[in-house]
Amino acid sequence: MTGISIAELRAEAETQTANFAEGDDLSPLAAALVRLATCVSVTSLDRTAIDAAIAAAFDADATLAQVQEIAALSSGLGVHTLMVTAMPLLEAATSRGLIDADAPFDPEQQALWDKHVGDSAFWDAFADQLPGFLPAMLRLSPDIFTAFFEYCAVPWRSGTVRAWIKELAALACDASPSHRFRPGFRVHLANAIALGIGRRAIMQTLDIAAAAPAHGGTT
Repeated sequence: MTGISIAELRAEAETQTANFAEGDDLSPLAAALVRLATCVSVTSLDRTAIDAAIAAAFDADATLAQVQEIAALSSGLGVHTLMVTAMPLLEAATSRGLIDADAPFDPEQQALWDKHVGDSAFWDAFADQLPGFLPAMLRLSPDIFTAFFEYCAVPWRSGTVRAWIKELAALACDASPSHRFRPGFRVHLANAIALGIGRRAIMQTLDIAAAAPAHGGTT
C-alpha cells in the first residue's frame, strides 16, 4: 500500500462517478454508522473516538444490533492479511516443493470452491482486484478458506443495516489514512456504484474516511 495517497483514491472515485447524479446527502444515521466503522476499524481503535462514534450512532437512532453489525463489518479488515499474504506464501511454498500450485483441486477443495465461489459474478469481480487470492487460500488451507467466507458473511446475513450503508462503511475503512487498501476500495466502490448510490454520498464517505482517527495504541 506504500505510495497510495488519500488524494489518489478520491481522484479515482471522482473519475468513476463523474457522470453520475449528485444524489442525496448521507442521512445522519448513515453518516454516523460510516464514521463508527472507521473508528472501530483495527487500523484506528482510538477509544475516545470509539466512545464518541457509538454515542453519535445512538443519537442518530441506530439500534444496538446496527452498531454491533457495523463493528462486525469493520472487524473483517483482518482478512486483508490473508489477501496480501496468500500469493507470496503460495509462491514461496511452491518454490520449496511444499505444495503444487498447479495441481487440480482435490474433491474436498473442489466441493468447497463450488459451495463458496461457484460461478458468482460477485466473486468474479472480486478476483479482478485480487487475482489468484481465492484459489491460493484454498490450496493453503481449506479450513481458513471456509472460515473466510463464514466470518465475512456474518454482518451481511444479519441485515439490520442497509446494504448500501455497509458498502459505504467498508469503503470508508479501506480508504482511511492508516489503511488505504486499494483492492477493497475498488470492490466496494464498484458495489456502491452498482447499488445506485449518488456521487454526493460517496464523496461524503471519503471525507469521513480521510478524517478517521489515527491508531495511537491500545491500552
